[in-house]
Amino acid sequence: MARRKAEPEEATASPDRWRLRIVGEGEEAPDQLLANPFNWRVHPSFQQAALAAVLDEVGWVQRVLVNQQTGHMVDGHLRVALAITRGEASVPVTYLDLDPDEERKVLATFDPIGALAAPDRDKLRELLAEVTAGSEATDALLRQLQEQVGAVVEPPDAFPEPNLETDHACPSCGYEWNGPCR
Repeated sequence: MARRKAEPEEATASPDRWRLRIVGEGEEAPDQLLANPFNWRVHPSFQQAALAAVLDEVGWVQRVLVNQQTGHMVDGHLRVALAITRGEASVPVTYLDLDPDEERKVLATFDPIGALAAPDRDKLRELLAEVTAGSEATDALLRQLQEQVGAVVEPPDAFPEPNLETDHACPSCGYEWNGPCR
């Protein structure tokens, strides 16, 4: 494995600082990377075509995450599969140092946490107005995003915001709810 080592991290985390789990970066032959046996994501053909098109048009902008303790990928399974299909000699990799339990936690939560982000529809409309597709697959993805943005019906101003007491509030987005926290 071609690796560039990061600075060593202290063995224990300080209560006021997150541990740095990134221990290196490099490039690997995609057919030498191990799929994670717990990978629960399935990539439909529409997603495969869209990602392949963006990789063709732009190139690599995100590294594949590999846990050096187990050798398993933690993120990037589809990018690696596409690289193998295309015959790419190498893919960019970030090496992590996670025990098997931490690896499973990251695998279970990494994509879903990103998916929790809510769109700012006005900003998305602005962005989409400035993006030019370079292929049919990218065009289809952009059209789908435009349809989603255009299909949203905003509530009329005549409806006042309810003033309800809630038990919990998300510190990131402000979403409030009652009931258990998970």
